[in-house]
Amino acid sequence: MRPEFVRFQSAVPNRRGGFPGVFGLANALARSGRLDGADHAWWRSSNDWADAAYPDPEVVQPGCYDATRNPGARAWFRASASELLTFTRGYLDLLDRHDVAWVQLRTTSPGRIVYEDDVQVIAAPYTQDEWPFPPRPS
Repeated sequence: MRPEFVRFQSAVPNRRGGFPGVFGLANALARSGRLDGADHAWWRSSNDWADAAYPDPEVVQPGCYDATRNPGARAWFRASASELLTFTRGYLDLLDRHDVAWVQLRTTSPGRIVYEDDVQVIAAPYTQDEWPFPPRPS
């Protein structure tokens, strides 16, 4: 059985055409000054806790998000990472309180995996050359 992966991301593309993930969306809320004191304190302490509890892929493997080598690379949680998924619920609640639309994606094939650890993978979408199916006969 192939492992399943989960991603929470913006429901609409940003100005650059990307779909930021849950933590990027929450960080943007904080940077924009839209969080009140309680939400800002929760966001700051939650980010600090996550930074201590989980590896930062870009620190462990610099360049995993490099736009030239791994265009479109994005983070996916392992569906088995129940503690991380439970923790993420607080961020989703924060987004809901501030009317930031998000969607949940699930897959067993997140793309070409360029980084992985116990709770997450960073995967770049497959290119046409990597697509696993042969072209349709004409």
